[in-house]
Amino acid sequence: MYNMGEPRIKIVAMPKDTNPSGNIFGGWIMSQIDIAGSLAARDLNVQRVVTVAVNSMEFREAVKVGDVLSCYGRILKVGKTSITAQVEVNAERSYDGTRRCLHVTSAVVTYVNVDEDGVKRLIPHTQNELLALGIEQKL
Repeated sequence: MYNMGEPRIKIVAMPKDTNPSGNIFGGWIMSQIDIAGSLAARDLNVQRVVTVAVNSMEFREAVKVGDVLSCYGRILKVGKTSITAQVEVNAERSYDGTRRCLHVTSAVVTYVNVDEDGVKRLIPHTQNELLALGIEQKL
């Protein structure tokens, strides 16, 4: 994906992940998005984050069994205790001896940094860290 770096997750869609229509279940894709976004949040050296919101998401293409799903994630914004991440999802599909790359979905997910007891924690970071990662700071 343009300007998204290496994939946070790369996984093959399997038959066990299908919905009754035979496509890969949207909830399975959403769980991969959640994992990829939380991995992106770890760029700021947080130990534990919890998902508080899926701010936006739209499925554009169906994922089929055998597709290789790649989830790219990057931090968009950092607040005092929250991190907002963008996740882009592509599917690589082999069809009649050729490979195609399809943009499946985009999502914006918000996480909160918490301690072992689930209490919100401040996110330790410097302006230089944010600048190096190309992240906007939420005020």
